[in-house]
Amino acid sequence: MSFDFKKEYKEFYMPKTKPTIVNVPKANYISIRGIGDPNEENGEYQQAISVLYAVAYTLKMSYKTDYKINGFFEYVVPPLEGFWWQENVDGINYADKSSFHWISVIRLPDFISEKDLIWAKDTVTKKKKLDCSSTEFLTVDEGLCVQIMHLGAFDDEPATIEIMNNYIKEKGYINDITEKRLHHEIYLSDARKIAPDKWKTVIRHPIRKL
Repeated sequence: MSFDFKKEYKEFYMPKTKPTIVNVPKANYISIRGIGDPNEENGEYQQAISVLYAVAYTLKMSYKTDYKINGFFEYVVPPLEGFWWQENVDGINYADKSSFHWISVIRLPDFISEKDLIWAKDTVTKKKKLDCSSTEFLTVDEGLCVQIMHLGAFDDEPATIEIMNNYIKEKGYINDITEKRLHHEIYLSDARKIAPDKWKTVIRHPIRKL
């Protein structure tokens, strides 16, 4: 049976609809950075997602090619994730999506190295004629965070974030969002196939002791 991050690490991928505090271990990702409205049709964000998935599935299926990854075992491609921020904004201004800075990512198994990612990028570029030059190997050590399962549209996130903020205040913590520690989302629903009121999104914020 293929390794599934969502099942093996439920604590980080399947939180409840009430806030919890977690210590998130270091993880490696395929990543693409960009700026702009994620809803723009054929925009920079949507193009980045296409490239991320193409590279992710090329790595997943590498065992069927002549390229062999040391320590490889079969796995399910993890869900899409994103780190988000806006310049000179305290929190998030959902009314101005064009000013979003984002790092879109898909998690990698620990056995995949930067060398393997370079192979996958080259393979996708040649076979699918996609420009993969913006794809990076990214390591993130999130550490202490608060997280929650948000149900519903992305524009409804402020109410859920307020619940998170009240929870950490009660527990003696404050948000620690900085240039290196960012608002983090994990997308568990296919927005193309499911109504917005049924979307499931993990929201995660870095925190520190007050």
